[in-house]
Amino acid sequence: MRFDEAYSGNVFIGTNSTYEESKAVIYGMPMDFTVSFRPGSRFGPARIREVSLGLEEYSPYLDRHLEDVNYFDAGDIPLPFGNAQRSIDMIEEFVDKLLADGKFPLGLGGEHLVSWPIFKALNKKYDDLVIIHIDAHADLREHYEGEPLSHSTPIRKACELLGPEKIYSFGIRSGMREEFQYARESGMYMAKFDVAEPLKQVLPKLAGKNVYVTIDIDVLDPSAAPGTGTAEAGGITSKELLQAIHLIADTKMNIVGADIVEVAPAYDPSEQTQIAASKFVREILLGWVK
Repeated sequence: MRFDEAYSGNVFIGTNSTYEESKAVIYGMPMDFTVSFRPGSRFGPARIREVSLGLEEYSPYLDRHLEDVNYFDAGDIPLPFGNAQRSIDMIEEFVDKLLADGKFPLGLGGEHLVSWPIFKALNKKYDDLVIIHIDAHADLREHYEGEPLSHSTPIRKACELLGPEKIYSFGIRSGMREEFQYARESGMYMAKFDVAEPLKQVLPKLAGKNVYVTIDIDVLDPSAAPGTGTAEAGGITSKELLQAIHLIADTKMNIVGADIVEVAPAYDPSEQTQIAASKFVREILLGWVK
């Protein structure tokens, strides 16, 4: 992709700088080729941008305005439809470029497998990378029906790449028995069901660490976010996820990037899922991009 001209489609509200001037770069990963239930998250990045135009640019939570942050919307990576491996390679190459240029990568998915190449790119830059994973699902499978490239596998891949002790999962309420057994025995951290309260206990331990945060929108209860491919009852509210984002903003961690994945607009004609996701993007820009 070229960075010397503006994205020709809808951009996230308040996009206010060129690529060269930007501190953060928003980019889309329109991929849903390995999902296990309902497809459609490849349309998430575009719709998150479109509904963001209904947001205020000022955050009363953080008392900051989007004009205070230089960010650039690079649009969607032109991923080859149906080719998961080539798409993963392209995402990794794209994020390599962002990191080489000193940018804060803020990715919009797409299915959760798109986080895997981001982890690989970040691991090349940071020796001590830690991942905060906020999700309904453990995503600790080695494969799904024999296929290792699956949206149910990225956190297992991260454990194998970085070491389980560098993975912190929150809000988990679904997975195979073997996934929960792996979490207990491997040394990774897993907080079941809740996000904000366990985060309060963990975040002080991560002070000074280089931390990447991946958020699957299905951590929200389906009543708050029906627009996702694998909805899971019993989740948190959007207010609780906002609280978690603000808790992370208030810590002394070095947040090196983030993504929000699994928004599938077709399943939410009310638009509350994509509206919530766009608000989370705003709060991440204002709270995490220093």
